[in-house]
Amino acid sequence: MILADKIIKLRKQFGWSQEELAEKMGISRQSVSKWESTNSIPDLNKIIMMAEIFGVTTDYLLKDNIEVIESINGDIEQNIVKISLEQANRYVECKEKITQITIKGVLLCLFAVVPLLLLIALAETDQMNLSSDTAAVSGIVIMLVMISLAVSFFIRTGQFSSEISIIDNDEFELEYGVKSIFKEKLQQITNKYHQQLSIGIALFILSVVPFLLVVFTSKGSAIILVMLCVMFFMIAIGLYIIIPISAIHTAYRSLIKEGEFHPRERKKTKKKLKHLQPSIGRC
Repeated sequence: MILADKIIKLRKQFGWSQEELAEKMGISRQSVSKWESTNSIPDLNKIIMMAEIFGVTTDYLLKDNIEVIESINGDIEQNIVKISLEQANRYVECKEKITQITIKGVLLCLFAVVPLLLLIALAETDQMNLSSDTAAVSGIVIMLVMISLAVSFFIRTGQFSSEISIIDNDEFELEYGVKSIFKEKLQQITNKYHQQLSIGIALFILSVVPFLLVVFTSKGSAIILVMLCVMFFMIAIGLYIIIPISAIHTAYRSLIKEGEFHPRERKKTKKKLKHLQPSIGRC
C-alpha cells in the first residue's frame, strides 16, 4: 500500500475530512488533496507530524510493504469495523432504550426514601393512628421493595450490551456519508441539550431552597420531612430532564468520535487505566 492510500485510510479511520487533517497539520486542504491523489509527496517533517497525529510509526507510512497499521507503542491495530447508517441508528435506538430503563431505576432509588419520610411525618402529627415504630418499619419495607425494583431495571440494561459494544469498546469507522448525518443531528440537538442541562442544574440548586426555608422558619419536624420529600421530587424532575437528552448527545458524539470519544483520547484513557491497574492490585 502506497503512502497516499495510507493517508486516506488513516484519515477516514479517524473520521476526519481533508480540511480537518489540514487544520491539524497547519497546511492547506489542497496539500492534503495532492498527497492523497499522488500529485505530490509530503516532506520528512510532514511525515513525522502525520505519524504523531495518527499515532503510527513513520515506517508504516514510508514503507509500502508494511500493510498492517503499526502504532507508536508497538501495538498492532485490528481491522477496523465498518458501521453502516442502519447500525448507527440502531446504536442510538439502543442507547435511548437503555436510558429509558435506567432513568426508571434511578428515580425509584431516589424516591425509595420518600415513603419512609412521609410515614414518619404522619406519625409525628398523630394522623391515621400511626405509631413511629410502625411508620419506620413500613417505610423501610417499601424502600427495600423500591430498591429491588430499581436493581431489576439496571440489570435489564444488559440485554443491549452486545449491540452497543462494538461502538462503545472497539475501533470502528463509519461508512461514507454517515458521519455527516450524525454531525448534523448533533448540531440540531446541541441547543436543546444545553437548555435542558441548564434547567436541570437550576432545579438541583433550587431544590434545597424550600427545605432550608422550612428549617430556619419552622419548629415542626413533620413539615421539614415533607419539604425534604419536595427536594427529592425537584431533583427527580431535574434528572428526568437531563438524563435522556444527555444520553442522545453522548451517543452522537461517540459515533462521530468527538471530544473524549476521539481515538486519541480513548487511547490516553486506556493508558491511564493500564497504569492504574497495578496500583489497584497492590491496594
